[in-house]
Amino acid sequence: MHKLPVTVITGFLGAGKTTLVRHLLQNNQGKRIAVLVNEFGEVGIDGDLLRSCQVCDDEAESLQDAPQNPLQSNIVELTNGCLCCTVQEEFLPTMQVLLQRREQIDCILIETSGLALPKPLVQAFRWPEIRTGATVDGVITVVDCEALAKGEWVEDLNALEAQRQADPNLEHETPIEELFEDQLACADLVLLTKVDQVDPQDQARVMQWLKQELPDGVKVVPCYQGQINPDLLLGFNASVEDQLDNRPSHHDTEEAHEHDDHINAVQIQIDRAFEPSDLVNRLQALVQQQEIYRIKGFVAVPNKAMRLVLQGVGKRFDYFYDRPWKPQEARQTKLVFIGHGLEQATVEAALFERDHALR
Repeated sequence: MHKLPVTVITGFLGAGKTTLVRHLLQNNQGKRIAVLVNEFGEVGIDGDLLRSCQVCDDEAESLQDAPQNPLQSNIVELTNGCLCCTVQEEFLPTMQVLLQRREQIDCILIETSGLALPKPLVQAFRWPEIRTGATVDGVITVVDCEALAKGEWVEDLNALEAQRQADPNLEHETPIEELFEDQLACADLVLLTKVDQVDPQDQARVMQWLKQELPDGVKVVPCYQGQINPDLLLGFNASVEDQLDNRPSHHDTEEAHEHDDHINAVQIQIDRAFEPSDLVNRLQALVQQQEIYRIKGFVAVPNKAMRLVLQGVGKRFDYFYDRPWKPQEARQTKLVFIGHGLEQATVEAALFERDHALR
């Protein structure tokens, strides 16, 4: 039987990976696509956001909930941390379950977390349990053009620096630069997002710089709101797991690493509605007080029939309405805060101390 092609989508947090995957699912051209989403936190924000594209089944069953049962959806949510660190615990059994359904699947997408190194994940496809059934068709690296135009790797460089420094095996002078170089070195294609946020001259300058940093033959393609022809992202036939020697990494000689236990996720789930502008003001104030790297979730808005999707990286917040609330669905506000040493009570107190929320 032919091997299932797997596309790995990597990039720093906030670069636009989930938006890209969501667009692919909405424009799947008849392909049956399975998605592995690397979650941080238990609410399942990214998985739910992808399901809301209305291409996939409504009911997703995570491997954690039913490790011995066939998956009930083409979306699998990995909920116990960075994929490159938890691959032994979750990735192998997840892939084995998907391979049991290979007759129902045309290809697989893996969206890594913002902390993930791409090469350890690709190396897992050399394992005998996976090698005979799946191959890494290509690696897509998503890059934030707006951040690079400002001379930064990400929108909030300090937050990402804190994340990288929390890793005990990355005691380098420029760990963020090295991680970025690793993501580029493993890429078959680079997607440049948020190009609409910079002027044409800066976009051209960023693209020229990237081309100098990339291996020969790797192209840089501008991408608007994740909207790109799926044919460009699928079908590389690169067999990346067999070509890793040609994709050098700063971390080739390092042992498997564990992330700092102090990087954690706090979840807020409450039967309340918020005005978007008021909630963003509260969150921006909270980010100033706490070491928060990422905020994402769904918000109930007063007198609105639509669900609001909210995502924040550093001081930047974006939100949009993705779909109507379902008749039997609880109109709750669900937020996940990812940061360093976060405490539930502290986050709740800061978020609700003046309590402008509306029921």
